Amino acid sequence: MSTVPQWRLRAAFATRLSEMYGREVPAYTTLVDVSREVNEDVLGERGADAERLGSIGRVTAERHGAIRVGTPRELSQVARIFAAVGMHPVGFYDLREAAASAVPVVSTAFRPVDGEELARNPFRVFTSLLTPADPRFFDPDLRSRLETFLGARELFPKELLELADRAAGEGELPDVQADRFLELAVAAFELSQGPVDRAWYQELERVSAVAADIGGVRSTHINHLTPRVLDIDELYRRMTDRGIEMIDTVQGPPSWKGPDVLLRQTSFKALAEPRAMRAPDGTVTSGALRVRFGEVEARGIALTPKGRALYDDLLGQVDRQAAGQPPRRRGDIARSMWERHMPADEGALAAQGLAYFTYEAAPGRPHAGHVPSEAAELVRGGWVRARPIVYEDFLPRSAAGIFQSNLSGEGTRDSAQQGVAYDAAWLSGAIGRDVLDPYALYEEQQSRSLARAARELGLKGTIAATG
Repeated sequence: MSTVPQWRLRAAFATRLSEMYGREVPAYTTLVDVSREVNEDVLGERGADAERLGSIGRVTAERHGAIRVGTPRELSQVARIFAAVGMHPVGFYDLREAAASAVPVVSTAFRPVDGEELARNPFRVFTSLLTPADPRFFDPDLRSRLETFLGARELFPKELLELADRAAGEGELPDVQADRFLELAVAAFELSQGPVDRAWYQELERVSAVAADIGGVRSTHINHLTPRVLDIDELYRRMTDRGIEMIDTVQGPPSWKGPDVLLRQTSFKALAEPRAMRAPDGTVTSGALRVRFGEVEARGIALTPKGRALYDDLLGQVDRQAAGQPPRRRGDIARSMWERHMPADEGALAAQGLAYFTYEAAPGRPHAGHVPSEAAELVRGGWVRARPIVYEDFLPRSAAGIFQSNLSGEGTRDSAQQGVAYDAAWLSGAIGRDVLDPYALYEEQQSRSLARAARELGLKGTIAATG
């Protein structure tokens, strides 16, 4: 009897979700098609340089999804499903603090963490958890009713969770069980056709459209899927030319001539989708909700904590200079700021300890003379080659910006109240497994490569990443 390993389950899960979402949201299929066209054009123009941050096969196949759940129990269950396909919680994101409007969620991202697994299939799911205990958004009465509603629903069938636990424990599933697992897992994230309680949904929507999407229905669903593109600005232009309404901007770092870092994201606007609505008297009528959209991303180089501090500082300076300026000026201000303060090439990023790289001994390296022990000198002297590590994670401000751009209203927030504190340790307890530190993962990947390069060069000591 043949079996399906976790990475193939993950690839099939991503593919089936994409097919399902394309059927339910046809504009997403357009987004995927345009992304593929842009990638092919960029590859034709730039050649091998276009694959500096990942092979075209990986880039074209790449997706990330986003879901929202309401309780720690639901989050723990979805973690079991993602564990079945080799995806682990990485990073803690507090969108309550990153958003100007009401987005009462904390989040993590489930993804592969091993370099080989990422190369095989890098599918990831940004997963948000509602925070009913935060009094800035929910008064005691609404919190109580919301928690009762959430506690009474079942998002994931028992059979799905049992198959997930088997896949996670054994690292594979027999063919028949694998197909059943995928069938149930994809169905769990389809948009429900059941009637929505109009009054309940609207009550939550007055607080937050995100809260209504999570707690106003008896199911969960994929909110968006995200292809990866090599030129996000060109994709934005082509989607607009096709008559698809995009959000106002590309979130994240500006477009400039230097190295791409971290993550740039944009999306088309959430579409009005027909939903059955139940009135207080029990009658069911047709209505529409705007909850799902199509996002696209361009990934850059992973920054170290020092590099991230520089990025955040520059972003703050851009905010101050762009205040009161027309929105179109923000990109120009950011570009100018980057050109003045961000290193203009990968070598400077590495030498200053601002970004993560992997290192390997160069095939045509010198075989005589003193071999330095510092990575930048080794690269300059031709002993080793450096390759940037792709940023695999997310930016809370960008995620909040995408959410806000697709909301029907700002919602409400009582800033006079003290917010409830959440952090990665709390989220680890809620999930029932450790939320991993993305910086530690990148650092480990870089350190392993430096140790390997030192062995290949015959060095007795270690290679320092920076001077």
